[in-house]
Amino acid sequence: MSTDATIAEICIAACADTYRDSGEVLAHAVGIIPALGARLAALTSAPDLVLSDGEALFLDGPPMPGAPDQQTAHVEGWAPFRRIFDIVATGRRQSMMGASQIDRFGNQNISLIGDWKKPTRQLIGVRGVPGNSVNHRVDYWVSRHSARIFVESVDMVSGVGNDRARAAGLEFHDLGVIITNLAVLDYAEDGAVKVRSIHPGVDPQQVVDATGFAIDVADAPLTRIPDAEELRLIRDVLDPRGTRTREVAD
Repeated sequence: MSTDATIAEICIAACADTYRDSGEVLAHAVGIIPALGARLAALTSAPDLVLSDGEALFLDGPPMPGAPDQQTAHVEGWAPFRRIFDIVATGRRQSMMGASQIDRFGNQNISLIGDWKKPTRQLIGVRGVPGNSVNHRVDYWVSRHSARIFVESVDMVSGVGNDRARAAGLEFHDLGVIITNLAVLDYAEDGAVKVRSIHPGVDPQQVVDATGFAIDVADAPLTRIPDAEELRLIRDVLDPRGTRTREVAD
């Protein structure tokens, strides 16, 4: 098996790392790569992580379509939709969501583009993002890092950013990282987005050019490469069909 990791595999490992110190919380992962990251974490660094079928059933482990014995996850709990609100409100959940826009303080938009009174594009609405972003840790996944997504100011706030959270005194607001196909971003002491690492093979100038606000890439380290066991789990156990390439092509 080749140990040369693709960008998709590097992103999966970075997603898994977000759960390393999370303990027993419910993983909420939107997207192929975030879902694979949560499943990888459950098999490696975060064995207490709670996984679900995406609806109401809690599972005893991740689906493993490539396991030699065709191992399948077994149901070990049930949480109807009304119970999810209790889990969110008590901080026993961790979300990795997408974004149509993110600004320099981590405010996120999935609702609309343009003036909210007469938007040029209607998106899916705020959905559960406000509640997520004020009650428990939230990370973001962006499969195509671009200046259309990373903007100076979002057109509408769906997920609460660091500036607004501090102004409102939100005690449980917790933005983690933003993982993209170019880099891993986090937040400076003033709450502004900064570069944590740049993926191997990515020119730092690409990150600057693809970000719609000023961002410093000087001395940014490389994002870690998944080890041999993580690559085996990704390729042979969790995603033998290569669905990860639908979000980040090899």
